[in-house]
Amino acid sequence: MKGVNIFLADGFEDVEALATNDVLRRGGVATRLVALTDDPQVESSHGILVTAEAFLPELDANHAGTTAEDVMIFPGGMPGSKALAACSPLIALMRAHYAAGGSVAAICAAPGLVLSQLEGVWQGQPFTCFDGFEDALIALGGVHTPQPAVRAGRIVTGRSAGHAVAFALEILRGLKGDEVAAKVRHAMYLD
Repeated sequence: MKGVNIFLADGFEDVEALATNDVLRRGGVATRLVALTDDPQVESSHGILVTAEAFLPELDANHAGTTAEDVMIFPGGMPGSKALAACSPLIALMRAHYAAGGSVAAICAAPGLVLSQLEGVWQGQPFTCFDGFEDALIALGGVHTPQPAVRAGRIVTGRSAGHAVAFALEILRGLKGDEVAAKVRHAMYLD
């Protein structure tokens, strides 16, 4: 699966999904908001309806030519994170995507609920997440660090809605480099 895709399930955290989408697009990254079903309306954890641009059942599952610049992004929020984690086709796609050389990124509860289903990659790897969701990754050998955003190879994790922009900037830095990330950061008056 190619491109940068942000996966939305009903109950996703508004800021984590939309701030990430906004920052990446400001940096020139073409993103897609992807619904788990064929219903284009996905409701956030705060009752905001967002229209998806693509649908999981219709995604091309061909991983030929996948690179680290192809990113699957999982916002947190409840019950959105639980819905992402329980979606077998999504988890299978994530595992195949990562195995083919793609990147993954998750914030808040999603690292502990979704990314913990990536096997054999966590031993000694740093990560962050919302407090209380770290146990599954620690059990797999991950090293929890309460930073706003953490990169470990092809995995980016973010701590919470309050750190969504830092999370997005870390993804952007990996895709477009330090200079582009710095320009977006400056344009948003974060300096």
